[in-house]
Amino acid sequence: MIETPPHKDEVPVIRVVAMPADANAAGDIFGGWIMSQVDIAGSVVATRRAKGRVVTVAVNSFEFHQPVFIGDLVSCYAEVSRVGNTSLTINVKVYAERDRLASPIKVTAAVLTYVAVDDQRKPRPVEKG
Repeated sequence: MIETPPHKDEVPVIRVVAMPADANAAGDIFGGWIMSQVDIAGSVVATRRAKGRVVTVAVNSFEFHQPVFIGDLVSCYAEVSRVGNTSLTINVKVYAERDRLASPIKVTAAVLTYVAVDDQRKPRPVEKG
C-alpha cells in the first residue's frame, strides 16, 4: 500500500538512516527496530501534549506496508488523535526514502496509547485542549 507522501509543510518528529546493525542477514530492517522508532516518535508528541512524562501502555495497531532497507532515510510523523483523562492516543506514520530524489513511500502505520504519569509514576490528568 503506497500512500501519498506527507504534505511538504509537515515536519517529521524523528528522522534516521537505517544502518546495517539494524538489519537481518537478508538486508531487511528488523520490525522491532521500526517499532522502537515509532514508539520514540509517539512518545515525543505525547510528552509535549501532556507537558510531562508519559509511558506507553498499548500498541493499538501496527501495520507494516513495505520493507525498510539498509540506507533508507526513515521519517516518523506523529499526531495526537485522542486525549482522555490521563491517556493520549497517537497516530504514527512512517515513510522511507530509498533514493533521496524519489518520493518517500509509506512503510508503516501505527496507533499507540500513552498515559501521563507523575513523579511517583501514578497516572495524572492531561489538560483538555
